[in-house]
Amino acid sequence: MPEFLDDHGVAVVYDVHPADPARGVVQLLHGVGEHAGRYAALIDALVGAGFTVYADDHRGHGRTGMRQHGDDATRLGRLGAGGHAAAVAAVARMTRIARDENPELPLILLGHSWGSFLAQLLLDRDPASYDAVILSGSALRWPGSLNPAPLNARWKGPDALGVEWLSSDLEVGRAFLDDPLTTTTPLLRLFGVRDAAGIMFGRPRRGLRRIAGHDVPILLLVGEDDPVGGPVSVRRLEAAYRVRSGFEDITTRVYPGARHEIFNEVAQAEIRADLLSWLDQRFPA
Repeated sequence: MPEFLDDHGVAVVYDVHPADPARGVVQLLHGVGEHAGRYAALIDALVGAGFTVYADDHRGHGRTGMRQHGDDATRLGRLGAGGHAAAVAAVARMTRIARDENPELPLILLGHSWGSFLAQLLLDRDPASYDAVILSGSALRWPGSLNPAPLNARWKGPDALGVEWLSSDLEVGRAFLDDPLTTTTPLLRLFGVRDAAGIMFGRPRRGLRRIAGHDVPILLLVGEDDPVGGPVSVRRLEAAYRVRSGFEDITTRVYPGARHEIFNEVAQAEIRADLLSWLDQRFPA
């Protein structure tokens, strides 16, 4: 497993899944409380379609988190010294590594949930580094557009696992609970009030297309029953990227009956096919 040391001395573990030949590179950003290993089917599909994938376990998470916290699984998800700013800096470092190792290939940023918020922050800071952005399970980071209530509220019941909000396929929730590298600790307890607020407040930067020097195609994927933001919030995000940032090539797809983890949904094969079709149109083989 390759790794790099961040500015606080934390060893960030990542994987490179090479495509041969490669027509592009995808940097994959996972969500809170999970790790990159949960995206095996998506990674296989991307590699099979000619995209090399770089996927790290973010600070405090997965293999990175276990090493960072001395193999104490009860501390998984806690970011450690430097907090969220250090987590953002680490994924930005991952971008530079992917770019440096593949200078001739387009780089696509793909983030899910918290990973999609990290992707929004990276795009705000350095839009010229990315040739396309894909956000799943995302939302407009603004009051009224993110759900502050318990995410499993609508599926609450005496037999509820507490993770039904992840997918309509209940086996996904059971596998999440059984995974030794995941945690169900709420984000506010993991990150603290200040870092959580930094995630939840921030609209797309104005003039991003002008700063980038080109249009950055954006694909927004959301489940109809996603409790994090849902279709209304994602359409607000689309409007913000159009009006504030000046991007034009934006596609939003809403999947009926799907919940938060669309890549682990019953219709995941269809969703992966839609994603690959969108990539084909912009980065032909």
